[in-house]
Amino acid sequence: MAQLPPKEQQIVQTHAPMIVAAVQCAASGTIPPEFEQALQTSAENGWTNLVTAIRKIIAGDRSTALLAPLDEEDRTIVEAILRGIQDPATLPDPNAGADGSMATPGLAQMIHAASCGHVHALHLLGDMAKQMTAAGGDMARLGGIMKRLVDGERDPEVLTKGMGAQGESLILSLLDELGRLEAH
Repeated sequence: MAQLPPKEQQIVQTHAPMIVAAVQCAASGTIPPEFEQALQTSAENGWTNLVTAIRKIIAGDRSTALLAPLDEEDRTIVEAILRGIQDPATLPDPNAGADGSMATPGLAQMIHAASCGHVHALHLLGDMAKQMTAAGGDMARLGGIMKRLVDGERDPEVLTKGMGAQGESLILSLLDELGRLEAH
């Protein structure tokens, strides 16, 4: 993934399990029940264009027309799936996890937007919080404090309670970034 810009690398790594599963399904031409459930859940959470594109890829479509209805994040995911079909060596490691430091500015912008009343940002944060909570560890704790951050909590002692050093560092970076956004 080294050739991708950092933002795209973060998107690909965040969605690595889905990307790898989609490539495996495209190779076999079948969708196992657990991936079907993940696709249905994704569609129910507003990712309908992405799910439609993934289903078309699994059915054999490899055209660039798949990208037309997609937003930036969905397009990045679909491009990673298509690259993975062509060259499996480009697939992200689904067990590596995302680099939280790369996500800090984007996460801070979403929290800031949600706290300013942007419903789409709030919805996206809710989905992210669910995924983070399922990941366990410091990511689960971050997912658990997302609402507090949107509601304006900025006390690092409150927000980092129970976190390890890496989680604390992520929260402090996030608070710094939020401070910069809120100062403007």
